[in-house]
Amino acid sequence: MPKDQLPTLDIDKLDAYLSEAIPGFMGPIQASKFPGGQSNPTYRLKTPSRDYVLRRKPMGDLLKSAHAVDREYRVLQALAATDVPVAAVYALCEDDAVIGAMFYIMEFVDGDVFWDAALPEKNPQQRGAMYEAMSSLLADLHSIDVAPINLSDYGRPGNYFERQISRWTKQYRASETERIDAMDRLLVWLPEHLPEDDGQTCLVHGDFRLDNIMFEPGQQTVKALMDWELSTLGHPYADLSYQCMQLRLPPDCALPGLGGVDRSALGIPSEAAYVAAYCQRRGIDHIPHWNVYLIFNLVRLAAILQGVKKRSLDGNASSDRANEMAKLIAPLADMAAELANL
Repeated sequence: MPKDQLPTLDIDKLDAYLSEAIPGFMGPIQASKFPGGQSNPTYRLKTPSRDYVLRRKPMGDLLKSAHAVDREYRVLQALAATDVPVAAVYALCEDDAVIGAMFYIMEFVDGDVFWDAALPEKNPQQRGAMYEAMSSLLADLHSIDVAPINLSDYGRPGNYFERQISRWTKQYRASETERIDAMDRLLVWLPEHLPEDDGQTCLVHGDFRLDNIMFEPGQQTVKALMDWELSTLGHPYADLSYQCMQLRLPPDCALPGLGGVDRSALGIPSEAAYVAAYCQRRGIDHIPHWNVYLIFNLVRLAAILQGVKKRSLDGNASSDRANEMAKLIAPLADMAAELANL
């Protein structure tokens, strides 16, 4: 399949299914694909009465355990009973015959989404408030008791980083298109330098970054935390170091970060201050082995983007940004190798 001709939705079948699955649903449907979403294609469905969002698995051969939209649906459904703001979900369709892949339907939430970590649209006071809101949101997420919301079996407890390294090593090798020396060395180095497991387990988002957070229109308060595909039970420092890792990226890449940017002039906290605010909210003194967690996330993101690149080459990429994202793979590996002194 040509990369610029990804399959469209079968609107007639979808309309018929949703009319049965969602009380009060009435077509006709007008569907348009959101430009983002490197993994699971996401669509806005307009109807005469209201709008919905559809998230589906991509077409083609997929890596095992990837693109688990059923897990997204489950965690969003569970989080409706918590203080973490998420979109409401309405239906999960596991029948590929409807549109060719598993999908779920959720509420369309209208708000502000920002892609540039420097937040050029905002003033210093607003930027500081938004980063404070993100730190608070992450601390709230990691403080959730998963038992009352039936997520105790949402992942395996203990040895999170060890299992994640094993998973992403396998996925990286399965989607590898060329040899990257730094990645080869890092995949050996990481398992040998992991801190001893400290027993912390919580619900982790897995992709906690600015553009997955929707803010109230024109405000600095969070309206919804989006894109839960990589969520699981895991270690809280994975989410925190993931966001901080991305903020270290250059400001002129496909995932704009704050590397080399004067944060103080922008009103954005330093990495140390951001981490300290999170720790204060969770009653933590400090985080040892910080660099190892950063290296882990640099390697993990490189592996994720390698999957994006492979799907693009196979004609199954869900966004035209796939090629730009893929250009980050080698630089991410180089950043991790430098932190590891390799």
